[in-house]
Amino acid sequence: MKRFLTTIYTLLLLLPLSAQSFFYEQCEDTCSHIHGIDISHYQGEVFWETIGENTKLAYVYMKATEGGDNIDSKYAENIFFARKYGLKVGSYHFFRPKTDLQTQLDNFMTQCRPADQDLIPMIDVETRSGLSPEVFCDSLIKFLNLIEKAYGQKPIIYTGANFYDHYLTGLIDAYPLMIAQYTEYEPSLSDGRDITMWQYTSKGYIDGINGYVDKSRFMGHHTMRELRFKKKERKDPSNVEEYPF
Repeated sequence: MKRFLTTIYTLLLLLPLSAQSFFYEQCEDTCSHIHGIDISHYQGEVFWETIGENTKLAYVYMKATEGGDNIDSKYAENIFFARKYGLKVGSYHFFRPKTDLQTQLDNFMTQCRPADQDLIPMIDVETRSGLSPEVFCDSLIKFLNLIEKAYGQKPIIYTGANFYDHYLTGLIDAYPLMIAQYTEYEPSLSDGRDITMWQYTSKGYIDGINGYVDKSRFMGHHTMRELRFKKKERKDPSNVEEYPF
């Protein structure tokens, strides 16, 4: 029997990811939380019409920029079509602590345009880049202040549970959190901080993406309304620039 089960498991792994979904239960199949994904150019060509038909997914955060000059090559296309097919969208910046902060802000703002956003900006914080904890924290806080001033609202911070416990405890209490922790157990931070969103896997699968995708969900009582992007009124609401392809 053990050999039989091993053979079945091996065969399932050889199936296309879309076919595997018939055999494996995913979190959104068994709960009532608000689910979404985050993507970047690593996902390659995304079939947004297919994803839009998946009513279990409510939102997508997509990588816009990294550091001072890196722009995700699929960002413009992804945000345009994700919105077209009914997903609520947000944009994130991968923070590089050693890179000039104003240059990073300028880079992000060229892509993350308020008129295109449904959800507040996200700042991806995963590395100290070799800086001391004190210098890193000073750099991060200054950058978060720049983001808040530019967009008129606090961003959500994405980071890993371990990284938060080691370097961010007590530093970013005023900011909502998306915590990455790839276990079956909900994340719990050392200081007991409330967590708004949980990225629970980096190996999710959905129809419309060939390969793995990061999946997340809102925690507890939290909803997307809390992360709604507050837009300033425009004098001419019809004057919205479309993305060129």
